[in-house]
Amino acid sequence: MGIVVINHVSLDGVMQSPGRADEDTRDGFALGGWADLGDTGPDGALGAAMGQAMGPSFSWLFGRRTYEDVVGHWNAVGGPFKDGFNTVEKLVVSRDPTAQLPWPKSRLVSGDVPAQLRRLKDVEPGNLVVMGSGVLVRSLLPLGLIDTIVLIQHPVILGSGRQLFGPGQQTAFDLRDVVRTSAGLVVSTYDRC
Repeated sequence: MGIVVINHVSLDGVMQSPGRADEDTRDGFALGGWADLGDTGPDGALGAAMGQAMGPSFSWLFGRRTYEDVVGHWNAVGGPFKDGFNTVEKLVVSRDPTAQLPWPKSRLVSGDVPAQLRRLKDVEPGNLVVMGSGVLVRSLLPLGLIDTIVLIQHPVILGSGRQLFGPGQQTAFDLRDVVRTSAGLVVSTYDRC
């Protein structure tokens, strides 16, 4: 088992609010919805690359804020994504040991998060897949807990917004695969050295 990060990023590394305008307006970010998620291409390359990275068995690993936004959004909207999120185990990292997790199959990870994640990597079946959750990603990266990173790069430069990686983070990864979708996205998969 490993921890796999899958995130949409702009050409300049912004990950904030790719899906919709109101997704994440922290720091006055007004460019939400920049990733045209409805036009990922008819070739299925994006889904195939994501599925390969996730593996045949996985659980979600979210920071609390992303959990509340993503799972909350899809539970309100309904449809196949709602079922997909609710049938898969969700591990939610929070500094608050009393955080409420209202959706099915949700477990809180609090306290010594790195130690708990190291243990979970040894005992959980499949991968732990992180989507969004930039604060969580930036905290796990220097600890060597991220095994694979899949960047879905969109051909747009935003010039502002929260970036996936922070200043001073230096970790080496090997490029495993690059896929270009018919919609012009570049999906790059990296494994930790």
